[in-house]
Amino acid sequence: MENLTIRPATVDDADAIGNLIMDLLPFLTLHPDGEGAEAFIANVGIAAQRRYLAQDNYQYHVALREGALAGAVAMRDNSHLFHLFVAQALHGQGLGRQLWLLARDEAIARGNPGVFTVNASTHGMPMYLRLGFVATGPRVEHDGIADMPMQWVGTVPAGACPRG
Repeated sequence: MENLTIRPATVDDADAIGNLIMDLLPFLTLHPDGEGAEAFIANVGIAAQRRYLAQDNYQYHVALREGALAGAVAMRDNSHLFHLFVAQALHGQGLGRQLWLLARDEAIARGNPGVFTVNASTHGMPMYLRLGFVATGPRVEHDGIADMPMQWVGTVPAGACPRG
């Protein structure tokens, strides 16, 4: 993908990340207008992003294309893929995979042995399956959203040195 910069996120990126997630709500909530998902929306909005970005157990990166936010990824507790969002216009172009690989490899470098979890949205499930995640339980509906608990188990990439 041309003109793409990926860098660690800062609290200053909270507005853009929150707005990106709000733009994707029709893909994330059971009802396209977000009906019934008020608790979920509060947990992914700008104020929530500010809180997460300020905590040490969240590692965020943002992808910028020509200065605009193209995607964001966040790992929680070095093992849970907490956020992976790509602007709708860029879906299907490999940015989600690129962000996942970056987050995965950095977590492994920080000591993760190669086991990750994610709660995949119904819309995101095909991508997660392509990335090698497998379902670990049934689809769960709650708070106006539906997600599938999934796990990725793999070998540590060559050259990575997990801390033990």
